[in-house]
Amino acid sequence: MDQLNSLTHDELVSFFRCKKAEISCMEEPHIFLRQLRDHDLVPEDLYKEVSKRRNKKRIEDGVYEILDSLENEGGDFIKRFWSCVFQDHIQQKYPVFRFLRNSIQDGSFRNYIKLPNAENPSGSNEGERQGKNQAQTKKAKKRKIADKKADEEEAGPSSGTRQKKADTEPMSSLLLHRGEVLVTCGDKRGTLDPDKLGKGEKCIFSEDRWFSPGEFERFSGKGSCKNWKTSIRYQNTTLQKLIKDGHLKCPRIYRRSRSKKKWLTVSLSSFSSVESSKSMFSRETEESSDEYITDDDDEEEEEEEEEYSETAHLSTLLTLPVSCGSVSGVLHKSRFSGGSRSKSIRTEERWFTPEEFVNQELTLTDGHWKKDILCHGKPLDYLVKKKILQIHSVLCRCAVCHPGEKEQDNDDMCYICNSEGDLVCCDKCPRAYHHHCHLPTLQQEALGGSWLCTYCVFKNNHKLWIQMNRKGAMNSPVSMNMMRCEYLLLFLYKADTQRVLTDDPTKRMGRCTDVISEPMWLNKVKSKLQENKYTRVKEFVHDIRLIFKNCQTLNRGNKSDRMMAAKLFEQEFNSVFKIH
Repeated sequence: MDQLNSLTHDELVSFFRCKKAEISCMEEPHIFLRQLRDHDLVPEDLYKEVSKRRNKKRIEDGVYEILDSLENEGGDFIKRFWSCVFQDHIQQKYPVFRFLRNSIQDGSFRNYIKLPNAENPSGSNEGERQGKNQAQTKKAKKRKIADKKADEEEAGPSSGTRQKKADTEPMSSLLLHRGEVLVTCGDKRGTLDPDKLGKGEKCIFSEDRWFSPGEFERFSGKGSCKNWKTSIRYQNTTLQKLIKDGHLKCPRIYRRSRSKKKWLTVSLSSFSSVESSKSMFSRETEESSDEYITDDDDEEEEEEEEEYSETAHLSTLLTLPVSCGSVSGVLHKSRFSGGSRSKSIRTEERWFTPEEFVNQELTLTDGHWKKDILCHGKPLDYLVKKKILQIHSVLCRCAVCHPGEKEQDNDDMCYICNSEGDLVCCDKCPRAYHHHCHLPTLQQEALGGSWLCTYCVFKNNHKLWIQMNRKGAMNSPVSMNMMRCEYLLLFLYKADTQRVLTDDPTKRMGRCTDVISEPMWLNKVKSKLQENKYTRVKEFVHDIRLIFKNCQTLNRGNKSDRMMAAKLFEQEFNSVFKIH
């Protein structure tokens, strides 16, 4: 990862130190531990000892112990650790590392770190390190005794009660160990500062900006929920529950209810922060949506309103994000009517029935899909009872409940344009395409018995390609990199959901040529690529960048979406050509 080479040793160590607690709370860390062992970053005996643990709390303690030992090694171990966890298969498995990688790429990681003084640089104080090692040796002896006792307790009749308690401990442990919390809302991720939340200030940092909770909810596309406490989550837990359980605090300010107005008393010491919060969140209160927590008398009414709002919102969606332990996917309502019989949950790799999806979580030995598959923290059984999801009778003979010879292994919509029609299905992944949407354009007579899409062919070949520098990649001939260019173009088509980059701007905006000298759009780049009009890769990249530049000049589409698309293209280009 290029960014790691630009950071100092102290920055890498400091960032690692303040993120250890967050990393240790990951779900299902076994693949992560294997990765560390394969790269000689964890001793074999320590790896085996932690891998044998079954209690969730003890596993997290073991991961934290491994990270501690890694930090004490000093040298280049920390840089090797970051390089190790930023590899693609680890990024796909553990979202926490995607967030940490983005923090390093955009520089926001510096908001979390505190570099050591020059007089005492990281890794140079050998005496302090020895002191830590001695302390850890003493703790290890105590831990062995505690572990032995925990093993005996796990086999007892009340182990179910202890497991439930263990499940809640990592959350409070994380919030107590760290000054910020990784939160999600929709497809957006951010870092919440509990102190700023308690003062009524903008408290969520995401994509180089600070947001209030309501602003972050709207930024993530969940503004229709009008209740950030249920739409913003830490892992599978809403902020409302964290606030209710005392893990987070909010200022007590006024609320306007649908049926009445009730004003709460504000202490003089917090008056200034509350006043700023009033102006910051005036729009939410006018819409009958409280930004911060209210008094206990309104709690029951508030929960009913929140549940109604969330239920109404979920009812309008065609797809729902679902998870089972560490496994995540997307449930399609149109396929769910067959219940356990229909392949209705799509992951990156394939379609699953609910029963098959539960079986992907290896830690569940007797899991049942209705209670173990969650959507926004609610089990599917709850969604069925609320009629958000509907299951047909076992006697139903519709095409979904009884597909017959029709396979359900591929998408019902084109992967690129997200519409129905005559689709060609990939034989390796779930994707399906219109003939004209795929690159290269598909000819029916050229399709054989088995066909792989460009995404799958690219994935099979990418691991065989060698690394390149940027100059070499730009000057390489397009004829030798046609698959890479087609993949990048498909990537942009997929990202352009509003078709701002796809079509000719002169047909919709009239005299735009008075503003831009050279119009460019994705369909034109596609034609030039198929007609072999590009000689070098740099010519292809120039036209792509020209599209973004013209969009900025013409102010087409959302500015943040344009900037994000341009940034993602550059990142994908570096990955595709293995720029080092």
